[in-house]
Amino acid sequence: MHWQTTRFRIALDRPRVMGIVNVTPDSFSDGGRFLDAGAACAHCERLLGEGADLLDIGGESTRPGAGRPSAAEELARVRPVLAHAVGLGVPVSVDTSEPQVMRAALDLGVDIVNDVRALTRPGALELVASYPHAGVCLMHMRGEPATMQHEPRYGDVVEEVAEFLAGRLQAAQGAGIAAERVALDPGIGFGKRPQDNRALLARQQELLRLGRPLLVGWSRKSELARITGRAGDDRLAASLAAALAAVARGALVLRVHDVAATVDALAVWRVAGGPGLPA
Repeated sequence: MHWQTTRFRIALDRPRVMGIVNVTPDSFSDGGRFLDAGAACAHCERLLGEGADLLDIGGESTRPGAGRPSAAEELARVRPVLAHAVGLGVPVSVDTSEPQVMRAALDLGVDIVNDVRALTRPGALELVASYPHAGVCLMHMRGEPATMQHEPRYGDVVEEVAEFLAGRLQAAQGAGIAAERVALDPGIGFGKRPQDNRALLARQQELLRLGRPLLVGWSRKSELARITGRAGDDRLAASLAAALAAVARGALVLRVHDVAATVDALAVWRVAGGPGLPA
């Protein structure tokens, strides 16, 4: 399988590691650390040095309860970082739902639009379709970040997530976005109860029937603290365990904060012949 993007046809013969660059004041894990463009650009280079295959750069925090910046504010945060990142020789993703930001990013040569709202905002679908090779990741989220954790309810969360993603994939194809340009994300922690997140991991292989690569983000999520009982930011071991479990169930892109540790874990997993990885 591969993922077609603006400048790269990404081979998915092995899981790829997407390094997170949050250019925000309030992201749940590293908010404010890389709000300065210089710090964010340096972090891009650091993640590549640690072995990242892709970079994902975003200017809107989507943590539970987060407010929404204006399009102008979001664009001001990410534009200089994106402009730097596209010169680093790897696929670059912009993490946004705002069509104005998408357009500016794609005009800079950005490869992928990673949209937690799955191109549902007015004009987003048509905009991405108008760039004939741009990649896109469509994610499932119930509600909006400010309200998504206010008592979400599902009958069968895996079936409902699969149905939503299938519908968005169909909508993308109907707008002229070829399937090879699309990856899908079940949206761990986005409008999900603890039992929903766990079901999505345990039954993740059921989403493979959608026929597109799965991008999964368990890194440092609060669900890991609930599972382990560890408070604060001590979530690295749990993040690595979740990443390997996701790969064993067919994930082909891992969106992570801790790139070096994830790359090392995958290297050992590969040597050991772990499921989901070529020897």
